[in-house]
Amino acid sequence: MPTNPDFDDLLATAHALADQAGAVILPHFRTALAIDHKGGALFDPVTAADLAAETAIRDALAATHPAHGIVGEEFGSTAADADYCWIIDPIDGTRAFIVGQPLWGTLIGLVRQGRPLLGLMNQPFTGERYWSGERQSYFRHSSGIEQTIHTRACASLSEALLTASSPDLFETKEEQARFAALASAVRLRRFGGDCYNYCLLALGQIDLVVEAGLKDFDIVPLIPIIERAGGVVSTWEGGDPRRGGRILAAGDPRLHEQAVKILSR
Repeated sequence: MPTNPDFDDLLATAHALADQAGAVILPHFRTALAIDHKGGALFDPVTAADLAAETAIRDALAATHPAHGIVGEEFGSTAADADYCWIIDPIDGTRAFIVGQPLWGTLIGLVRQGRPLLGLMNQPFTGERYWSGERQSYFRHSSGIEQTIHTRACASLSEALLTASSPDLFETKEEQARFAALASAVRLRRFGGDCYNYCLLALGQIDLVVEAGLKDFDIVPLIPIIERAGGVVSTWEGGDPRRGGRILAAGDPRLHEQAVKILSR
């Protein structure tokens, strides 16, 4: 029996939100759109596509689930302490978006009483979608074919493939040193990817994703996708990742344990 009898309906809502957001975003992709800077030392861009997509999601939720809370990147929190709360990042990977790379996605998550219930990542340009069921995770290709996905076994750091969105995320010398120590122990290190990396980890293509400076909306929608595919998500010290910060995702629990030992030194 399902652990939440409403799960299928809530997941259907997440899929519908992804469809609506994608329809709003795609006309802006690879166009000469205006780019604003939110402020801060590190360039933090926002575009009309980000704003319009989150507005579309919020409007849809207000119509279908008015009692639910929303936490979004662009417009903040509304009833964040509600029993059900949607966690939204309309375009995770805006830097990739503005240079025309398809390594971005719309993140839609739902927590119940603070615990991640479901998550979805949609890449409308490539036609790829990743999401969590109640017990497993799934991938749908542009062809429309759906498949169950699993992380892959990788017991040794020397065999691991590691990704991070950008070296700029590691702002302190301490973070840079810890990341460098881990990167020197793996087989391959590659930068770029944002939310796409976490989904490729769930798909079994990547073994480790390491980042810093994340917000809750950057990671919460991805947690159930990774965990129900067999992976582990935590802070660098092995703690709760739901508030963001310094995040470690691993496809193999054995690899996660080894990475935590290096990153928490």
